[in-house]
Amino acid sequence: MPKSATKAPKAAAPARLSVRKTYKLYVGGAFPRSESGRTYLVDGDNVALASRKDARDAVVAARKAQPKWASATAYNRGQVVYRIAEMVEARRAEFAALGVAADEVDAAIDRLIWYAGWSDKIAQVVGNANPVAGPFFNLSSPEPTGVVGVVAPASLLGLVSVVAPAIVTGNTVVVLAAGPQVAITFAEVLATSDVPGGVVNILTGRAPETAPWLASHDDVNALDLTGVTDPELAAELERSASGTLKRVLRPRGEVDFRDDPGLRPMTALLETKTVWHPKGF
Repeated sequence: MPKSATKAPKAAAPARLSVRKTYKLYVGGAFPRSESGRTYLVDGDNVALASRKDARDAVVAARKAQPKWASATAYNRGQVVYRIAEMVEARRAEFAALGVAADEVDAAIDRLIWYAGWSDKIAQVVGNANPVAGPFFNLSSPEPTGVVGVVAPASLLGLVSVVAPAIVTGNTVVVLAAGPQVAITFAEVLATSDVPGGVVNILTGRAPETAPWLASHDDVNALDLTGVTDPELAAELERSASGTLKRVLRPRGEVDFRDDPGLRPMTALLETKTVWHPKGF
């Protein structure tokens, strides 16, 4: 070919296709799809639609993790919750991309740090040595309730405000998330925050479909209905929970998560054990 001949132009590179994210469940420290294979669209995103089998699997994971988590030192649990706050701070841009306002991210981080600080103090505040007649020590100390089913609010601050008090006191949780993209992004935070697998399990989908199975499950010890906005559904879940004598938390009226939460979110998920021991022998 003569040197003067022009070279054919190179073909344009094909346009790159972006990787579309599917928001999966968070169960036992992993991100499985729903066992049913179902998804649903939320603002154009594919989100896993949890089934009752997924709810049962999450309860199994939470029950398996609960004894070891409860036996960890309170100081260690506080360290882990503080680490969650650090990782939310590091992922600000991801929450901002989902429409979470900067001041809400600030409030969620502050709330996590606040609960982390209470981890090794709550027992001193609500436990005590009781005055009794006779040569005995009578000591009351708080213990975690166990596995807590949570119907969570849609906001990041609301989600943090129901999960943090439960886990910092030694409980494990199965969360039905109303805001799936925010909740699963929070799950990705948990997966990189030293939280043992199974301590927090997050299911996305429709609360009216999965919440009744948590309410009636024999291995769920308490039910937090903070995120339930339908009074009829809340009443139905309370009735279902009564069959297994669950503790039920149901706020009356709208909750402002920016208010000081006080100790109630923690103490509501604690049980008091009293021990007698003879002295002077």
